[in-house]
Amino acid sequence: MGFWDATMTEQAKAKIRAWAAAAGFDVCGFTGAGAVAGAAESLSLYLAEGRHGTMDWMTERVAERAALDVLWPGAKSAVVCGMNYGPGDDPRTVAADRGAISVYARNRDYHDVLKGKLKQVAGRIHGAMGAEVKVFVDTAPVMEKPLAERAGLGWIGKHGNLVSRGFGSWLFLGVIATALALPPDPPHAGRCGRCRRCLDACPTRAFDGAGRLDARRCVSYLTIEHKGPIPRDLRPLIGNRIYGCDDCLAVCPWNRFAQVASEIKLRARPEMAQPSLRDLVALDGGGFRALFSGSPVKRIGRGRFVCNVLIAIGNGGDVTDATAVTARLADADPLVRGAAVWALSRLMNVDEFRRLAAHMEENESDPAVRAEWKTDRWLRGKRPDVER
Repeated sequence: MGFWDATMTEQAKAKIRAWAAAAGFDVCGFTGAGAVAGAAESLSLYLAEGRHGTMDWMTERVAERAALDVLWPGAKSAVVCGMNYGPGDDPRTVAADRGAISVYARNRDYHDVLKGKLKQVAGRIHGAMGAEVKVFVDTAPVMEKPLAERAGLGWIGKHGNLVSRGFGSWLFLGVIATALALPPDPPHAGRCGRCRRCLDACPTRAFDGAGRLDARRCVSYLTIEHKGPIPRDLRPLIGNRIYGCDDCLAVCPWNRFAQVASEIKLRARPEMAQPSLRDLVALDGGGFRALFSGSPVKRIGRGRFVCNVLIAIGNGGDVTDATAVTARLADADPLVRGAAVWALSRLMNVDEFRRLAAHMEENESDPAVRAEWKTDRWLRGKRPDVER
């Protein structure tokens, strides 16, 4: 690599920062490619306690997650880039008859947006400095948040996500691994103090301490990653959240310094900010794919998504939605049919529901859906507004 065999100077880092800014990144920091102290141990404990739920992919390639230079032995440094995706409103204020979609998923898939920009920066590093480079955006076994903290972009808050003094909780992260030996930036010290707003804001009480998230109770996990029906005791707590949850992020006091995303592809499309639950529950496969083309929502599939919508409708309690929900009892997907049963148990009075159950249960072929009919027959009656 000629001149670049020597330890890189701060002047060289300044060039890379300028390239990152030109590509659209808001922050850029540097750290070594070795293991982040304590990160691998924390991950191992998390997995040993089963807090990852059905996310079996987290148990794969654990050794490579421990350090970037294990994943790629040629790596000497990590260029960690952050892009602001701050919303223009408070994501917790979505109306009850509307679906709450996590801020990060209201427009284009951030993986695609960031990867394209990281490749621009990586290409300039390779072209000008002759070094090998690889880019990573949340899909390879790379622990971006510990690297970002060590690179000085912010600190990992009690909710387990990165917090920035300049952008609050709203930074997407990407990593460029390089064979260059770049001088590291100083790590960022924590600034949470005694605050525990993020822990207390969780609707399903998924935290049992600072940094101790149990994914099995997390709304983001339940509406995106979870396989099968969502546990019955957690359904009422999900509210109208149909894809992810931002409560622990949105409540952070550091968001007072946050800014609205400058990248247009990361700003909410109008139809994604507060979509109608009644419109969404009627989506067929083609309609779902068309509406969420290019969006991360598309990855969970129509069945999981409509199931989430049905739970939100059930939680909304608007009895006029019963007709739209009833139409989903004939859905080809048993996950959808089961969620429709639960929603109807929240919208119909006892006698109406029991009459419907007597007719539908005997014709249902899926055991899980039949169990929904049986369970709801005896357990509904909990809400006085439907005991009429």
